[in-house]
Amino acid sequence: MNMDMSKYLDVFLEESQEHLQVLNEKLLELEKTKENPSAIDAVFRSAHTLKGMSSTMGFEDLADLTHHMENVLSDLKDGLLEANSFVIDALFQCLDRIQVMIENIELEEKSNLDNSDLIKVLQNIKAGDIEAAAVIEKETKEESGKESKKLNIQESELDLNDYDITIFREAATLNFNTFYIKAKVDEKCLMKSVRTFMVFKAIEEDGEIVKSIPSAQDLDEGKFDTEFQLFVITSTSIDVLMDRINKISEIEVIAINDINVSLLEASSKAIPRNNTFEEKEANDFEAVSNKSNRTKQTVRVDIDRLDNLMNLVGELVMHKGRLEQIGANKRVPDLNETIEQIDRVSADLQSVVMKVRMVPIEQVFNRFPRMVRDLAKELNKDVDFIVEGKETELDRTVIDEIGDPLVHILRNAVDHGLEPPEVRVEKGKSISGTIWLKAKHEGNHVYIEVEDDGKGINHEKILRKAIEKDIITQSEATQLKNEEIVNLLFSSGFSTAEDITDISGRGVGLDVVRSKIEALNGEIFLESVAGRGTKFKIKLPLTLAIIQALMVSIKEEIYAIPLSSVDETTLITKNDIKMIQNQEVVMLRGHVLPLYRLGDLLEVPNIETNDDEMYVVVVRKADKQIGLAVDTLIGQQEIVIKSLGKVLAGIPGLAGAIVSGDGNVRLILDITTLI
Repeated sequence: MNMDMSKYLDVFLEESQEHLQVLNEKLLELEKTKENPSAIDAVFRSAHTLKGMSSTMGFEDLADLTHHMENVLSDLKDGLLEANSFVIDALFQCLDRIQVMIENIELEEKSNLDNSDLIKVLQNIKAGDIEAAAVIEKETKEESGKESKKLNIQESELDLNDYDITIFREAATLNFNTFYIKAKVDEKCLMKSVRTFMVFKAIEEDGEIVKSIPSAQDLDEGKFDTEFQLFVITSTSIDVLMDRINKISEIEVIAINDINVSLLEASSKAIPRNNTFEEKEANDFEAVSNKSNRTKQTVRVDIDRLDNLMNLVGELVMHKGRLEQIGANKRVPDLNETIEQIDRVSADLQSVVMKVRMVPIEQVFNRFPRMVRDLAKELNKDVDFIVEGKETELDRTVIDEIGDPLVHILRNAVDHGLEPPEVRVEKGKSISGTIWLKAKHEGNHVYIEVEDDGKGINHEKILRKAIEKDIITQSEATQLKNEEIVNLLFSSGFSTAEDITDISGRGVGLDVVRSKIEALNGEIFLESVAGRGTKFKIKLPLTLAIIQALMVSIKEEIYAIPLSSVDETTLITKNDIKMIQNQEVVMLRGHVLPLYRLGDLLEVPNIETNDDEMYVVVVRKADKQIGLAVDTLIGQQEIVIKSLGKVLAGIPGLAGAIVSGDGNVRLILDITTLI
């Protein structure tokens, strides 16, 4: 690859992925509604841009494939071709190939793929409609009659501003004709200004000249070479206008054309203005007055820089805590005011950095409609896929990890959840199944739901499989409640698939999904009604970097419990503790609360205590509450999570560590894996 282009490779790869996403989305729209001009236009634009980018970067194989795609899309756009399933499938195959090529370019800076198979398919699709194309082309030529005078507006060097385009748009809505005229005065003409005046006079009989290039004043003073351009709004036809201008001696019309407003908009944005000083001032004034209407400006930022920024803010929060402690210990009055200011600034800075790291979940959700469509086609099922809450924002570290579990759950919903069309009809359901994918914010968490209106979960089948695989015994099976039976699906290696297929049944079950979500400090719940459908609910923290925590101590050791896991704290005496089946419990507002000594769970040495009173932190694990007995409650604190490194990673019960204000390292507890 040309070395000059290598610096643009990252931008090319990023923008290519964006165009691929648009192509996938709009082709899915087109498949649902065959007559959809806006979808066809969007697909055509993205393919055209992708072709141009690939060619500029020197990836000729990619440019060639997108060129042939563009040919087919052009026929779709012009109505010469119907968007049937064969055409859509072929285009989707091309998108998959483009994805592979882009991945190759990312790895090796070249793709070198032979796309002759797909190009042949595209050529056949194009060739299949030659007769229809010829008929339509002939009709178009007969209608226009002035083909030689036509000009491609997009290629002309126009210098139009938004005001001009607004006038053309208004004229079009009021059914006036809008024309672009390019004319030339004979080189031997002695009085150029008189000839242009006569042209103006002829047009203004029943029209108006909105703009001229050069300006009317320059034309009047003869300050131009031989050519001039006019933009006209008139009630008359193109033929009448041509006749009038042709009667003026020493004037030749080079081109005359209807003005296509949408083309002009695209063209005018692409051409740099050559404004006079007055025009510039006017435009600057307009820009200031319309500031509120301007689109948001964005900057692409390398993710490593954001991570670095987050670490620096974390260090600042940590040292702020240290400073507060010094201020309290040394009792320096002058320091308090400064600490308050630093506290406020660091809180604002932290909030800004958190928002910068937030990414709409749309980035993950966007790839699922295509996946569900392909899967449904493969399984001969009709699926309506409804996505809600795409704008919900999550920390990018969570976004990166949540994709794979959702893929697995969605594939399960299409494969296991939804019945085949004939079975649905027998049951009195609609022939097409529905899958909902929803995301929403609640407090400091994001909830993602995947729901289907399929057959639901067969409890007997789960029990049978669980006994077969020695996950539970026959006697245990009889004592399980419905929600406990459903939770067996998350057991390691569990699968109810009778046949091993490409889609499911390979023993990579929901246990992998659960462990991945728990690694994100999240939880997964499953609800199901037999015959009605299944719902997976995933609860995820908004961020994994800076959190609120409750600091507790056991003897000399201090631990942090994430506040998102804490429901409440209470004080109990030894007399409140009862024993049920060798398990300590306490009664909390009429409910039995299992009690665990945090010191025992963490194997803290020398924890014998004779205190009559003890503090209990009530924590939530899934839908159950558990009490953790501790020595002291220190209070709430903002903490910056630091990973434990590769050696200590994955220890049950520990989510990470913090460096506290006094410089010591404290461990953060992970409630989901602690018990």
